[in-house]
Amino acid sequence: MNAMATIYPIRLYGDPILRRRALPVEAFDGIPELAENLFETMFEAGGVGLAAPQVGISRRLFVAAEYLDEEEEAEDTPLKSRVKQLYVMVNPVITYREGHQVGTEGCLSLPGLYSDEVPRDLRVRVQYQDEYGEPKVLEAEGYLARVIQHELDHLEGKLFIDRLPPEARRAFINEHRAELAEMQRRARALIKELKEA
Repeated sequence: MNAMATIYPIRLYGDPILRRRALPVEAFDGIPELAENLFETMFEAGGVGLAAPQVGISRRLFVAAEYLDEEEEAEDTPLKSRVKQLYVMVNPVITYREGHQVGTEGCLSLPGLYSDEVPRDLRVRVQYQDEYGEPKVLEAEGYLARVIQHELDHLEGKLFIDRLPPEARRAFINEHRAELAEMQRRARALIKELKEA
């Protein structure tokens, strides 16, 4: 990873870009650099995935990482040095889904908030292009399948709270009303700051 990589400000809940369907990537010049910047931003924020709309770029692209288990590495080891596998997925499409899992998710755009009731498919097959435009296919299950579905949702303008069953979603919003309102305030402040920059 390049020491000169850019760390982007992450857009927060309440920012309209998080609710927009991202546009397909057609030209790949600049995509490797964008992917590198997304990785650096993700590592800095302590995440497992980051989609372009989360940094204000409405393109169908996300990055994700598989990390070594904490048991295999000391917990205070920097995140970047615990990477097992990195993924850059451009224009991803899930072509096959199977099974069901319910688990915990958080989101860098909803910092500090988690739900352990998020339903996802257990196994997925995803067709995508890498950062150079090369076609790829990946079969994923369990946690990696969850990460891919979460990030792909960002490209559709969806957040993990949209996946919650109605009762759980209402409970989540009621429980975190103050934090969500504060995120919306911060989202507006960041948009204003970026417009003025």
